[in-house]
Amino acid sequence: MPRILLIVDEFQEFFVEDDRIAQEAAQLLDRLVRQGRAFGLHVLLGSQTLGGAYSLARSTIDQMAVRIALQCSEADAHLILSDGNGAARLLSRPGEAIYNDANGLVEGNNPFQVVWLADDRREDYLLRVRERARQRQRWLAPPLVFEGNRPADPSRNVALHELLHASTWPAAPRAVYAWLGDAVAIKDPTAATFRQQNGSNLLIVGQHDEAALGTLATALIGLAAQLAPSAASGLAPPRFYVVDGGQPDAPHAGLLGRVTGALPHSASVAGWRGVPAVMAELTDELERRQHRPDAQAAPLFMILFGLQRFRDLRRADDDYGFSRRGGERPSPAQQFAALLREGAGLGIHTLIWCDTLNNLQRTLDRQSLREFEMRVVFQMSVADSSNLIDSPLAAKLGLHRALFHSEEQGRLEKFRPYGVPTEEWLAEVKERLHGRSMASSGL
Repeated sequence: MPRILLIVDEFQEFFVEDDRIAQEAAQLLDRLVRQGRAFGLHVLLGSQTLGGAYSLARSTIDQMAVRIALQCSEADAHLILSDGNGAARLLSRPGEAIYNDANGLVEGNNPFQVVWLADDRREDYLLRVRERARQRQRWLAPPLVFEGNRPADPSRNVALHELLHASTWPAAPRAVYAWLGDAVAIKDPTAATFRQQNGSNLLIVGQHDEAALGTLATALIGLAAQLAPSAASGLAPPRFYVVDGGQPDAPHAGLLGRVTGALPHSASVAGWRGVPAVMAELTDELERRQHRPDAQAAPLFMILFGLQRFRDLRRADDDYGFSRRGGERPSPAQQFAALLREGAGLGIHTLIWCDTLNNLQRTLDRQSLREFEMRVVFQMSVADSSNLIDSPLAAKLGLHRALFHSEEQGRLEKFRPYGVPTEEWLAEVKERLHGRSMASSGL
């Protein structure tokens, strides 16, 4: 089995308070240190000091045979090495250290000088390593790095990378996945699963508009990478409808349009003025599928960014049904409600971001909300969290955190949402997908 190395820098942060996190971290680290090495699981812990009111149990430290101590106080020297070994206190030069692989006993002391690479030399080495990897055309899965103070990077998604670099389009899948972010666990990235069944829609609620934008943009790329355009499949093509309610002066204005332009699929982008036309076109397609059901119908995806900004979709206060007089065409709000109620079972799926529950309820009634069996929530009040996911846990979320609730699977998963894709990665996505599409069509 492959070796696994767990590296934790400043691990003392686990123990700043004597709380549940400290207790669980102590138990898990103790088990890894005691049993992991027999199975190829190794632990490397680093900290500026082991002093403090709370720390890793001494019994756990005693199980770690290799100790490295730089210049420190006598108290820290005894904690790092052993009670009778204070040699680290006598170190004087910067970078001078003691390597000890005898559980800290004095006879195991081996003084050495820590290696130092200047910044320009280190960068040169890294560039040469990257160039060597490029020449060999090998791509290895990146190491799992949890950086809790920043959004997840979609370019590090292994499954999505393999899809983008595949030579052919995948066979028509029964279900497709929209990757949302990195799970706060050692597991595959968090993903929403879309099947041709009622309720197979995704709702994102929270005031972190940049996180919502990155999540929807990556979801759109992931869905497109799994679905072959018509030139490759010979079947009716999948289509994407993007309704962008972003502000024109926002930092990433027009991103969804650039993502759509990177896809070889049939896709369109509209603003708030284009809502009636999009709803009318999708309603016509819904009625066509209702009259002529087709189990192999290509999936359609409508992505609404900023539902709170679309006044045409807000339900009227006296709108308790969908009846209309004579041949009067239903309003965009009524068409939208019908699409949510009937569309997913016929392969027409909806992905929505709205900033608050209050704004969401201006557009969707309780019946329409039940059509979203997959939900993502950012930090919000206890009441709103309980209303949306039947749990108050979203009130405890911080920056770069979200919860994914799947009613079908009955699970609640914490994850780091994807950040806004870089222009470089979008260019690579366009090159890969368009190149594969042309190769599949024989051009």
